[in-house]
Amino acid sequence: MALYWIIAVSFAGGLMSLLLASIIFKKTNAALVNNLVSLAVGTLLAASFLEIIPHAMEASNNNFHDISFTVLIGILILFILEKLMIWRHCHGSHCHKHTECDTQSKQSKLSGNSGIIVIGDLFHNFVDGILIAAAFLANPAVGLLTAAAIIAHEIPQEIGNFMVMLNAGFSRARALIYNLICGLLSVIGGVIGYFFLEQTMTIIPYLLVFASSSFIYIAVSDLMPQMHRRFQLRESIRQISTILLGVLVVIGLSLLEH
Repeated sequence: MALYWIIAVSFAGGLMSLLLASIIFKKTNAALVNNLVSLAVGTLLAASFLEIIPHAMEASNNNFHDISFTVLIGILILFILEKLMIWRHCHGSHCHKHTECDTQSKQSKLSGNSGIIVIGDLFHNFVDGILIAAAFLANPAVGLLTAAAIIAHEIPQEIGNFMVMLNAGFSRARALIYNLICGLLSVIGGVIGYFFLEQTMTIIPYLLVFASSSFIYIAVSDLMPQMHRRFQLRESIRQISTILLGVLVVIGLSLLEH
């Protein structure tokens, strides 16, 4: 019965957080997406620095050096992957004109950023499934509470993911499908956690930190530079306010979780 509960709750948790995030942006338009890029920055950075990385450090018995090193390696790996995507896209399309190559590189960069955020979400949801399995094996009531907490902290992250994908030119339907596929990884993580809990628990901190690396990388390398292109005072105040709103959302949900 424990395995069935783990599968059902893992699937329901990922689906519910995704639906709640998609409902929030059901009526967004292109202008609103541009204005809410800063909200994605706030939620992605706050989720990484206030939730994911601290939890990873606790799970690794405060092994700060290895966790910090993993963040660094994760960001460098993602930079190399994005660089390869841009290089392959331009050279594979046989760009001869500089302006044409620049245009295609920008398009490839947007596609690469959405791919990076998907990679991070896959790792994060996989770990969530393992955590749900561990909680249910300890106590079914604890498992349900853990699932509720995961739904709460997934919502701001899913909002950030939606913003990145919509900003990269994805349709809402395509962004929803990609996030749904990522959500299914929590079911796989739950099943693997059920059968191999002891082995998987040791790698959880590093999977979490690699996921946070992707969120940090996207926020700092792509979203923030876009915000700097709109430098008017009124726009800057709106951007800063929305970033702080994203941070406050994560803090508020974290307080409810605890």
